[in-house]
Amino acid sequence: MGSLPPSLSSLLFLNLALILISVSPVISTSRQALDDHQDQLMKTGFKITMNNVDSGGSFTERLLRATKRSNRRLQHFNEIISKAKHPNFRSAVYPADGAYFMNFSIGTPPNSYYGIMDTGSDLIWTQCKPCFQCFSQPAPVFEPKQSSTYSNLSCSSNLCQDLESYCNDGCEYIYGYGGGTIIIGYLATETFTIGGVSLLNIGFGCTVFTYDGQGFGDGLVGLGRGPLSLISQLGEPKFSYCLTYWEGTKPSTLVVGPQPSVNSSSGVKTTPLLQNPFNPTFYYVSLEGITIGGTKLPINKTTFALNADGSGGVIVDSGTTFTFLELSAYILVREEFISQVQLPVVNASDSTGLDLCFKLPSDPFSVNIPSLVLQFEDALLDFPTENYIVANSSIACLAMVPSLGLSIFGNILQQNMLLLYDISKETLSFMSTECDKF
Repeated sequence: MGSLPPSLSSLLFLNLALILISVSPVISTSRQALDDHQDQLMKTGFKITMNNVDSGGSFTERLLRATKRSNRRLQHFNEIISKAKHPNFRSAVYPADGAYFMNFSIGTPPNSYYGIMDTGSDLIWTQCKPCFQCFSQPAPVFEPKQSSTYSNLSCSSNLCQDLESYCNDGCEYIYGYGGGTIIIGYLATETFTIGGVSLLNIGFGCTVFTYDGQGFGDGLVGLGRGPLSLISQLGEPKFSYCLTYWEGTKPSTLVVGPQPSVNSSSGVKTTPLLQNPFNPTFYYVSLEGITIGGTKLPINKTTFALNADGSGGVIVDSGTTFTFLELSAYILVREEFISQVQLPVVNASDSTGLDLCFKLPSDPFSVNIPSLVLQFEDALLDFPTENYIVANSSIACLAMVPSLGLSIFGNILQQNMLLLYDISKETLSFMSTECDKF
């Protein structure tokens, strides 16, 4: 998490205080009525479509953008883990350079936005008027005064207590993200409309100052395990999503609430979710082994372990494009692919940001790409080639990169796979699915 110089911080909060004074809260509906509405909603669930942020541009442009986002995200995750070891440090906001947008509306009357769907963070936020400094976004910036259901949250509210905040005239926050982005704003409640369903009294961040905030679309929807996330605020223990091919244009789907039945010949694979007390937002899983082309790699059992101090482990993240593997395991994976693919290795890191790329022959369909199997606790997952190899007419690259400590199950590896999160049972299930038909 970044920090601001005291002089800049004071200047920003002086302006923020003036903004907060100018936005008057409105009288909200009965809390019991809101709770009854939300309880009824969760009996039926709702469905949202999503679009891939990297669907435009050339092959190498998409790879380079995705690599930069993924590396910034990994760097900041590691910073969070390192700081979380200190008992006085508390954070509820995580990096936001995700790869898939979801549509949602805010306010009454509703205003439509597209924000990052992010299982690696909790806070829901968009930019709000009047802005001290805002980045350019596709939709008009949200204006609280124009909504009849908007209300500022007080410093004593439960959600404010869960947010790292600075309380003056309201529940204010200042956060730094990986890549240098800084956001400042205040916590409020609003009516959100998602998938045609109205969600009342949702706590979200009204961001009024952003430094270097490009790439967020119109904001972010956190789906992590912390109290500020959409999932936690709805009190819904189940959600799922199905991500379409990363180079395509077909929408993906997020379902919150009761899960649909999906026909699949491969069946459902289920693994336990692990909890990290130092980082309660993340969805950790236990990765026990990797097999490439029938060859099981000699990876030490402790390589992917979640350590007692909160370091290490493997998280499943919708906002990280590529898969990060702890360095010692990645080296073994890289060597095995080179051995089995038997194509010339080319240095395309400057154009793609990826570490391992092969030069394709004139007939790329003649290339034999070895299979990839990941052994999670109680779940053996065999992935299609397009989930770990990205290619154009001239090169094919491994969609995995090395990391130190934390490993990340990225969203390219999750393509055309239904992921079902059951927080009450502490499980994550996988099902091979044609996501454009889901």
